[in-house]
Amino acid sequence: MLVLSRKTNETIKIGDDIEIRILEVKGDSIRIGIEAPKSIDILRGELVQSITETNTEALTLDATLFSQLTKKE
Repeated sequence: MLVLSRKTNETIKIGDDIEIRILEVKGDSIRIGIEAPKSIDILRGELVQSITETNTEALTLDATLFSQLTKKE
């Protein structure tokens, strides 16, 4: 992991196509802007984690339900 310190309006370049700009620093909150090609998905980490957990839970429920439905008495 690369760790950098940046001030307002300073940028970070990732490859040739992605630029991250620090827009505002206020207390514990930082606003950033990301310029990237439309073909690149940009998602918040907590959203990806939530979706992953929901999908895992759904798979577990489906497997449990499937075993209950296919259980021979």
